[in-house]
Amino acid sequence: MRPESLLHLAGLSAAGPPQPLSGGDMGQVWRLGEYVVKTHPSPPPGLFPAEGRGLMLLAAAGARTPAVYWAGEEGIVLSYLPPGTENWEELATMLAHLHGKQSAAYGSSHPVFLGRFPLPPGRSKSWRSYWVEYRLEPLLAATRKAQADLAGHLERFIHTFEWPAEGPALIHGDLWSGNVLMTASGPALIDPSAWCGERALDLAMMRLFGGFPPAFWSAYEELRPVSAEVQEALPAYQLYFLLVHLHFFGAGYLSGIRRTLNHYGFI
Repeated sequence: MRPESLLHLAGLSAAGPPQPLSGGDMGQVWRLGEYVVKTHPSPPPGLFPAEGRGLMLLAAAGARTPAVYWAGEEGIVLSYLPPGTENWEELATMLAHLHGKQSAAYGSSHPVFLGRFPLPPGRSKSWRSYWVEYRLEPLLAATRKAQADLAGHLERFIHTFEWPAEGPALIHGDLWSGNVLMTASGPALIDPSAWCGERALDLAMMRLFGGFPPAFWSAYEELRPVSAEVQEALPAYQLYFLLVHLHFFGAGYLSGIRRTLNHYGFI
């Protein structure tokens, strides 16, 4: 669908033609004046409404996000945030505050998406059972053939590893550096996979592909220290993101999965 058509569905209009923006690995993104429009040629049902819910959850918890003007099956319309200077200390403060928002249970009452991968709704007070059943097992099932000789090792690992738990907190859920914008108003979060989980997931993704400098980590650690147990488990939590990359982008991510299993002595 043309971006102008999505603005029309939202009851909005903008002067000038749409300008493509980067960050469209999981869709197509344009700027139209003060708005950003995202769509996809064949989105899975519920993708963009889930993104809208996630952004509003993060904003309600005090994180800076684009405003959500409209979200439907065809796409989503957001506010455009002009770029600004880097402020890693403010990002650390924002995330430390977000990760302090404790919940009564893990999960989400609505489906969430990791990229375009749908994850089921559900709630539980048990981290281990929720994490394995609602998050890891759907990804294991989707990537079974692609796992090659690692399938049995992965299955054994996820069911026997001692997953540390600090308590359910609101997380961004897909926090690589491309989902952080340094704007004129300060750091902002975009493209969430927001639900109540372990903050270790956000920290694991931030470590996986890099992009967050020492200034961020020192400021975050000062505000919300990370225990040695959680630090040691971060490579294990990275399997969640490696599996979804294996699903979408192929066997190039098997080496990372193999390294993780080897790190913990499972192969």
